[in-house]
Amino acid sequence: MINRILIRIKVVQLLYSYLISANSMSIKDAKNDLEKSLDKGYELYYYLLLLMVELTELQANRIEAAKNKYLPTEEDLNPNTKLIDNLFINKLISDEDFKEYLQNNPITWREDDIFMKLELDRILKSDIYADYIATEGNEYVEDCLFWYSVMKNIILTDEELIDTLESKSVYWNDDLSTVGSFVLKTIKKFELNEETPILPKYRNYEDSVFGKELFSHIIEDMNYANSLINKFVQTEHWDADRIAKMDRLIMSVAISEILHYPSIPTKVTLNEYIEIAKYYSTPKSGQYINGILNSVVNYLKKSGKINKE
Repeated sequence: MINRILIRIKVVQLLYSYLISANSMSIKDAKNDLEKSLDKGYELYYYLLLLMVELTELQANRIEAAKNKYLPTEEDLNPNTKLIDNLFINKLISDEDFKEYLQNNPITWREDDIFMKLELDRILKSDIYADYIATEGNEYVEDCLFWYSVMKNIILTDEELIDTLESKSVYWNDDLSTVGSFVLKTIKKFELNEETPILPKYRNYEDSVFGKELFSHIIEDMNYANSLINKFVQTEHWDADRIAKMDRLIMSVAISEILHYPSIPTKVTLNEYIEIAKYYSTPKSGQYINGILNSVVNYLKKSGKINKE
């Protein structure tokens, strides 16, 4: 689940923290912090999956409480149970990987009762829910599509969710968009009845070591990367001293990746870090970084330091 896009973002964040710490953080501590940050990203994945389960449980509790009122209405006694009978949720809570993670990591939303009540209300008042309960019975594909639509259009767009997550972990400030896309992918995998719908933490061994390796390369390459940046800033008649610190940092990470990972096309590397720059630096950073890095790549190719497209 933790792909190289998320790892690159975490490495950039870590390098920034490492450099402003003025050597108070060791490289070993920095790498441990990186691993902790990635662990928390994976935890967020399960938190979002669990949110759908616990919202379903909350609705079941509401229905039961309504039946036991002193003067229940006809609707209280004969509620629509399509949401709590959702076949996707039943399959999710029965998934062995899902159960094992929750057994080893006892996470819950139950302490966030106000947020949960508001979120459930948003769902129940939505057109998505109205369309869902308009048909009788439960069809597995329909039930998957319901939660896919709810997650995409209601939950992941909710400012209250962002605030709640920020109160839970400082590591999640920038993770929601990326991790949310993996939750949507997981629902699709359930819909298609794939054998292992829950995504593993890493796709392969290479991804599991990519972040720590890249961070080590950056520390070793920092002076060389800065010399390349300065060289082409001067060529373009820009002032090297006026480069935003975050722009320089992002370009340094990109240069290390270009130098040490021959299997990653330079275009992929450039596109990823240009997007990171647009989010973490100034509005014009993407175009500026693109120009400098393209010059660096051409120079490295001509000097024989890299041999890839």
